[in-house]
Amino acid sequence: MWWLLGTAVIAGIAEVMGWAARLWSSKNPTLDTPYLMQISTTILAPTPLVAANFIILGRLIGRLGPQYSRLSRHWYLIIFSSADAIALIVQAVGGAKASLAVRSHGDPEVGGHIMLGGIAFQMAAITVYMVLAVEFLLRFSWDRPLRRISSPKEGPTHYIDDGSKWMLFGLGLSSIAIFIRSVYRLIELIDGWTGRIITTQLYFNVLDGAMIVLAMFTLNILHPGFLLTDDNRISNNVIHTKCATDSEIALGDVKDSKVKEMASDSIVAV
Repeated sequence: MWWLLGTAVIAGIAEVMGWAARLWSSKNPTLDTPYLMQISTTILAPTPLVAANFIILGRLIGRLGPQYSRLSRHWYLIIFSSADAIALIVQAVGGAKASLAVRSHGDPEVGGHIMLGGIAFQMAAITVYMVLAVEFLLRFSWDRPLRRISSPKEGPTHYIDDGSKWMLFGLGLSSIAIFIRSVYRLIELIDGWTGRIITTQLYFNVLDGAMIVLAMFTLNILHPGFLLTDDNRISNNVIHTKCATDSEIALGDVKDSKVKEMASDSIVAV
């Protein structure tokens, strides 16, 4: 689970920095540095967390059955991680432009519009990701694959274990929280730098901060390292069970009691 370091961990560090800067700015409202820090970090921080959700969904697809998904787990990673990276770059450029405008006592609206474009692009990517995830879950539940499996190695049978169930619940909760935050940020920037939304602290606390905290705690409690320990475990269990069943069938033809006892012990070991 090393990929969590470059996604969720970085997002958490950036969120802490952003909220520390907001506290610093509230104590020193005339300073530019903390104000610019909190603008940039709280806008950019959740983006790596979104990437973590994309990767988790890909793992679940590979675990439960890629035949039920419109995209393969690898294409999920390529498409949505690329979209996330583009959104991050656009938001960073917008944040930098707005920061420079503030430092030079200019108008940060241009930078705000660029950030708005980045957030809108990110929200569109999250929307498509959630639609495809819902389709995958429905097809899995109804056992309606989009394509046939040519080899057992391409995906496990139609079965879901407890770890996958909890991971799906955690992924859904985290994704909804991040989506709510994205909608809020989109409306906030549309309303402008002096609008009612951006100047009301309660909105930011609940619809931004609390949503990211919820997503973070969900990922910590329902952790993929605990719930998705081995993508191949289910399919291996199916193979072992089938071998044991075949052995039991063959055992019925054995007449010698000693041989049958030794074979029974072998089946138990399997």
